[in-house]
Amino acid sequence: LADPVDPSHALFDRFVQAQTCKETQQNFIELCRHLEVEPRDYKHFYSKLKDRLNYWKAKDLWQKIDKRGAHPDYEQGQACHQNKCLVLGAGPCGLRTAIELALLGAQVVVLEKRLSFTRNNVLHLWLYTIRDLLNLGAKKFYGRFCSGSIHHISIRQLQLILLKLALILGVEVHTGVTFEGLQEPSGSTGWRAQVSPASHTAAAFEFDVFISAGGGRCVPDGFKIKELRGKLAIGITANFVNRHTKQEAQVQEISGVARIYNQQFFQALQSEIGVDLENIVYYKDDTHYFVMTAKKGSLLKKGVIKQDFSDVNQLLAPANVNQEALQKYAYEAADFSTDHGLPDLEFAKNHAGHLDVAMFDFTCMQRAENASLVKERKGKRLLITLVGDSLVEPFWPLGTGIARGFLAAFDTAWMVRSWGKGVPPLEVLAERESVYQLLSQTTPENTSKNYAAYSIDPSTRYPNVNLSSIKPMQVKHAVLDAHLHRLYDTEDDSVRRLEDLLSWCQKNTAGYKHVKVKDLSESWRSGMALCALIHNFRPELIDMSCLDEYNITGNNKLAFDLMEKEFGITPVMRAREMTTCGKIDQLSMVVYLTQIRTALTEKHTPYLKLCLIVQPAAPVVPVVPMASSEAGSSELCYFCNKHLYVVERGSAEGKFFHRSCFNCYQCGSTLRQGGYTFLSDTGRFYCELHSAAEEEEGDEGHRGSQV
Repeated sequence: LADPVDPSHALFDRFVQAQTCKETQQNFIELCRHLEVEPRDYKHFYSKLKDRLNYWKAKDLWQKIDKRGAHPDYEQGQACHQNKCLVLGAGPCGLRTAIELALLGAQVVVLEKRLSFTRNNVLHLWLYTIRDLLNLGAKKFYGRFCSGSIHHISIRQLQLILLKLALILGVEVHTGVTFEGLQEPSGSTGWRAQVSPASHTAAAFEFDVFISAGGGRCVPDGFKIKELRGKLAIGITANFVNRHTKQEAQVQEISGVARIYNQQFFQALQSEIGVDLENIVYYKDDTHYFVMTAKKGSLLKKGVIKQDFSDVNQLLAPANVNQEALQKYAYEAADFSTDHGLPDLEFAKNHAGHLDVAMFDFTCMQRAENASLVKERKGKRLLITLVGDSLVEPFWPLGTGIARGFLAAFDTAWMVRSWGKGVPPLEVLAERESVYQLLSQTTPENTSKNYAAYSIDPSTRYPNVNLSSIKPMQVKHAVLDAHLHRLYDTEDDSVRRLEDLLSWCQKNTAGYKHVKVKDLSESWRSGMALCALIHNFRPELIDMSCLDEYNITGNNKLAFDLMEKEFGITPVMRAREMTTCGKIDQLSMVVYLTQIRTALTEKHTPYLKLCLIVQPAAPVVPVVPMASSEAGSSELCYFCNKHLYVVERGSAEGKFFHRSCFNCYQCGSTLRQGGYTFLSDTGRFYCELHSAAEEEEGDEGHRGSQV
């Protein structure tokens, strides 16, 4: 007789094949109970599980996990062995982050308010995400992973894969638990979470790292969220039942068709059934998934939107949407775009048991201004960071959500690694923000193609990344504790630096007629003090006896031009504005004067003295001020080609411009650092909403004169 099947093997098979969150958790508990391994023993759980489950079907999975865990970044699971991390949200990004933290050796607890995984929507995967998931054993849990012609997976299936991996690595995942807020340290107790139900064991968990991956509505206090607005964009998603028949299998997927790419198709769609779209995507997965961007006019004509409003919230309010008309609109678009090839289209059900069709506003998207911050209370520090939609809200038709979400998960793990190794808080934050600047600009084209080398180290993924582009002093606002501020830069230090600068200016302008420097703002209005500074170090450049203290524009123009010509320092503002502005901005003057002090005392003086010694034959003619024009400058705005001054200058992609000129090429909306797409071939900048059109138009698109 054949030997009976080992019960642990059958339990493992059931765990691997589980198709719901509840079933996965139940089978995992049974497997652990049978093998007598304790999941809460996170430091030893995986190794014990591997030792006690001697099953050939599991060995391939162990090999993949071991290969990942052997990467030097994890330091054999010791990099964060003293850290305790709470992850809010068991979506793909939260679970992917939890896996990396577990590999680093941290104790990880995940809270999820839902009891089940029910999101049918399908995610587009970049090649690196496919490689990443395959290397973690995704096919062991989901055999059909990326077996189609277009790379994608349903959110639900991806969550199940990542949940199983997280559990195997000793991550605690609690479902049906709502996060109510952070509970500050008290007595000997550290940072904890206020949860519902209040009696849940997660309420007692103390942690030093908190990661919010719960979506745009789960942003902790201390983070500023900014909106990216563009032209009106109304998105519709629809899921239909996939019966996996031969006829369904023969229908071609649509990886993304935009109006500018196939005008004939969209014109036929509009003329034949009255559906007017900007783009449409169709993926075949657990469901037949469609996402499209519809034009408001056709939605009004088809009765989907009952009444037109200029305010988009009123426009798409539930009371202003006819659900039956919306279902019909989505049905007709899906049927037409697949050339009527899907038989008996039937809507799938969502988590609430309703037909899975929804309409969204893509006009306004949100992103956090900073990715991380530190709080300290009663001597206990807490690192707080965002991943997923709470960090950067994706534009669904572009398929960037999960790709950038996983990149942010890796970046977060790298930050926690530094935190665990004792790197000072401001340095941890500064490096994280330096990397975060790149996130919204990432595409498959500008990230590294060496996917095999990808790790949590940002330098393996972002070519030419500058991990110190943001300095520690620039992230002081993200340290929400006065004591930590004093550790790095006290108010006294700031005052002392300003006093040092003022003292230097007074010392080097003393004795000059009509010059009395009392401050770092109004004392510089006449231009006499600037000219005196230059004359003190370079007397051959200016004849002070020719200056008129009342010729404010002329004096300032002379000083500004000389500083720009001799030292490459861009003027703080237009010379005539020193006359007309009501109040001189001290911060701008401090920046300008600091540059002047550096140029005159540290960098340029030795070189200039050498030039005077080597080339004495060319006499320098003193310059006298001219009372007239503003013409002539070495730096012009990249967009408008007009003169650019320090006080109004911005920069991105090595381009300098007026901040007011930094707009989306297509819709004209104001761009923000880290919230744009740049196409180097054309030199154009686009907002997130219009980066897809930019990519598809290529050289055939807009032909403006500004770039």
